[in-house]
Amino acid sequence: MSNLQIIRDLADDLGFSYIENEPLKKHTSFKIGGEAEMFVTVSNIEQLKAVIKACKDSGIKLFVIGKGSNLLISDNGMKGVVLSLDGEFKNISIEENRIVSGAGVNLARLCNFALDNSLSGLEFAYGIPGSVGGAAYMNAGAYGGEMKDVITSVTHITSDGDVVTLSKEQLDLSYRHSVYKTTDDIILFVTMELEKGESEAIKEKMDDFMNRRKTKQPLEFPSAGSVFKRPEGNFAGTLIEQCGLKGKTIGGAQVSEKHAGFIINVGGATCEDVLNLVSFVQDTVKEQTGYFLEREIIYID
Repeated sequence: MSNLQIIRDLADDLGFSYIENEPLKKHTSFKIGGEAEMFVTVSNIEQLKAVIKACKDSGIKLFVIGKGSNLLISDNGMKGVVLSLDGEFKNISIEENRIVSGAGVNLARLCNFALDNSLSGLEFAYGIPGSVGGAAYMNAGAYGGEMKDVITSVTHITSDGDVVTLSKEQLDLSYRHSVYKTTDDIILFVTMELEKGESEAIKEKMDDFMNRRKTKQPLEFPSAGSVFKRPEGNFAGTLIEQCGLKGKTIGGAQVSEKHAGFIINVGGATCEDVLNLVSFVQDTVKEQTGYFLEREIIYID
């Protein structure tokens, strides 16, 4: 019996869904990635705990995917279980100025929920194409705002199945970083404290940020957002453009003509195409400017 039979049996018992040999390019904004050996979707804590325990006891590799908006997944796919959070992990609740969001909630939906309740502080996140869990994991930010500006605590589950809540001070939030980058814990819920505001002013700011994105970013092509972290004292896109790399193409991957900080999939790009282009950009920028561009997108092999 294969290791994955235990997951099939659990799915029958607990009622969660799974798909075998699921193309991961369907689950990433880059539209790149081979097949997941098993793609599992859970809807509650009981199901999640059972899957975590089964994977741990059977030595099955487990990886959690959100919106896949910052991922570059190998063309060879992924062994084991790729896990997606649904059901109660896509709920949002509110008490006065405090919002509790499931990790599986789309950021745009969260921003609109805040707007509907006249709460300000999340405008910067409108248009970031990810999930709330992924945004907390990365301490996502844009236009002068970051998740650390609004997060008060995060609840996660450990590889032993323990549910734990960390305060903001315990999260080690800094530029594109949180404590979760160094653990196997899975983010479940994120609590945020916002401020009362005027709906019209909140919407105006959200619309302004979205219009800036549409004007400056290549949203018409599949990508994983900004490829590189911002180097100290400069901007990745500026350095790449200075090196004359706009439009540089390897296979189906291209440095965007619209925004040099983005690598886009112009059609049929493979993971290898993107990795080769990333390396070419890094080498060229280092040679010509002295700056080393650290990759921001997460590569999964």
